[in-house]
Amino acid sequence: MATAAEKTRYTPEQYLTLERKAAYKSEYREGNVYAMTRANRTHNLITGNVCAEIGRELLDRPCEVYVSDMRVRITATGLYTYPDVVVACGGPQFEDREVDTLLNPTLIVEVLSDSTEAYDRGVKFKHYRRLPSLQQYVLVSQDRVLVERFTRQGDEWLLAECSDLQDVLRLPSIACEVSLRQIYAKVEFPAQTNCADPAAPEDTLPHSI
Repeated sequence: MATAAEKTRYTPEQYLTLERKAAYKSEYREGNVYAMTRANRTHNLITGNVCAEIGRELLDRPCEVYVSDMRVRITATGLYTYPDVVVACGGPQFEDREVDTLLNPTLIVEVLSDSTEAYDRGVKFKHYRRLPSLQQYVLVSQDRVLVERFTRQGDEWLLAECSDLQDVLRLPSIACEVSLRQIYAKVEFPAQTNCADPAAPEDTLPHSI
């Protein structure tokens, strides 16, 4: 998430010129440039897990998955930002010949943190909803086992969630399924926030959303 805005206002062209030379990533909103916060170990583990699992399923299909550094532009609002994981199907479209600003994501995944959660759930999701190509938006908590999936149904976005390591996240927008155990692989939680039930019988079937 962006945290500190520059006082100088920039055009999109000025932003892109600066951004392509910068040593760090920044978001662009309404003429302002905001430096992106750095991700911690847990955030990076989850992001990498999600990208790896989706990428494995899409290897032989006409979709591409990008992690963290692929900039996305929401044309209707002018926002330039960097989703944690983004998938484009049916042929990615880019803003210019630099091929570093995606225009038509099908799926976006954001990994939440204390500093980004309110923004990712609110203002940022409001921008994302203006993307005609976007079919699903997924929020992954990093301090507990919780994955929320928003699916476009006409003008509405329907929410489904899962909160157990045995659950399976279904992504019909890209015809993929990812288990929460894979999403949270190597992630450690305090005992009181671990949602897995050690008393569950071994033959319990996983739940899907």
